[in-house]
Amino acid sequence: MHPLDRITTNPEQCGGRPCIRGMRIRVVDVLDLFAAGLTADEVLAEMPDLEVNDLIACFAYAARRVDHPTLRAA
Repeated sequence: MHPLDRITTNPEQCGGRPCIRGMRIRVVDVLDLFAAGLTADEVLAEMPDLEVNDLIACFAYAARRVDHPTLRAA
């Protein structure tokens, strides 16, 4: 399974925001915990339904979302 296959979107769930494996755990919530300084072990303890590969998937998703070209005005 590719890490990004763990990220799901459903317009009927969490306002269509990306979630992990169809659960109501949003990618942004996991990333916010890391941004707050939690370690991977602490995130997993905070959200026991998650697996290590879910954390990897969140980072892979975020990396893809911010990797876009910037066009300069001529």
